[in-house]
Amino acid sequence: MTSTTSNAHAIVMRAYGAPDVLAYAEVPLAPLAADEVRIRSIAAAVNHTDLEIRAGNWPVKKPQPFPYVPGVEVVGRVDEVGNAVEEFHRGDHVITMMQGLGGVRAERPGGYAAYVTVSAGTVAPFPAGIDDHDMAAIGLVGVTAFEGLRRIGTLAGRRIVVTGAAGGIGSAATAIARAQGASVIAVVSRSAQVDYVRALGADEVIVSREARDAPILEAGSVDGVLDAVAGELFAPLVAALRPGGTLSLVGTVGGSDVRFDAFELIRPVTLTGYSSETLNGATLRNAVAALADLMVHGRIKAPAYRTMPLADAAQAHALMERGGLTGRLLLVP
Repeated sequence: MTSTTSNAHAIVMRAYGAPDVLAYAEVPLAPLAADEVRIRSIAAAVNHTDLEIRAGNWPVKKPQPFPYVPGVEVVGRVDEVGNAVEEFHRGDHVITMMQGLGGVRAERPGGYAAYVTVSAGTVAPFPAGIDDHDMAAIGLVGVTAFEGLRRIGTLAGRRIVVTGAAGGIGSAATAIARAQGASVIAVVSRSAQVDYVRALGADEVIVSREARDAPILEAGSVDGVLDAVAGELFAPLVAALRPGGTLSLVGTVGGSDVRFDAFELIRPVTLTGYSSETLNGATLRNAVAALADLMVHGRIKAPAYRTMPLADAAQAHALMERGGLTGRLLLVP
């Protein structure tokens, strides 16, 4: 199938720096290879990764990183398919993320674009009955939460702590864990986020500054932790695990320099985690299918989200850097 589109708008970086290095520009579209699909973007979520790369804290791993199109995920409709692609057709609702799309690998231009071209093997379909923006909001954070929770094991009937519960990953993890039968203790950074997290299904909510002294996080009181924060709460969260419990780390927005009592490992407990840098197409399709099923049956809702025009990506980054957001930011072409 041949598209008449030869140029499209995208966000382009030509240097690391403050949000204003993100420029809205017209870029040419490369010819489509036999195994590729071209996706017309509907929404691309902004991730913490994007901010770190833009600032130069996580440099792109290429000798010549610029020009660089950021964004590690996108939801849209298939617009064009290569002649060797049989599993997708024009108009299909799809999502793709990571696997060299933008990010530090930057094997392809990223998701901050009107059109995104990727290998068909990196794409997952989802039912047309699911709202595109809802899928974009759950997106990478949902897949990360799903895979991180899977490392904890069976959730039904167990007490699970979710940190950063008002953020993207935390929102998704709270909803998923509750849907799978867990009793969820949510940790948030601000008291204004308590009601939102309760609405996601959290049984108990703790504001992080109070978490160290919270009786529900006393030693040996929980079965698992999905930790998107790390930082100073890491040690009390490890101590809160019951023997045989698991802490699954999926983020370190509170800082990666953590300490804990090594004797905790003798009880024993398991410290593990998940990084979406290891994501492949098969894992993506499995996770998206599971999340879509939960959404279709009303067992989870997408995290709260706010949309902004793609051209306002710089403002979106500045807003996210100020902190305190609930849910996710979506860039819409």
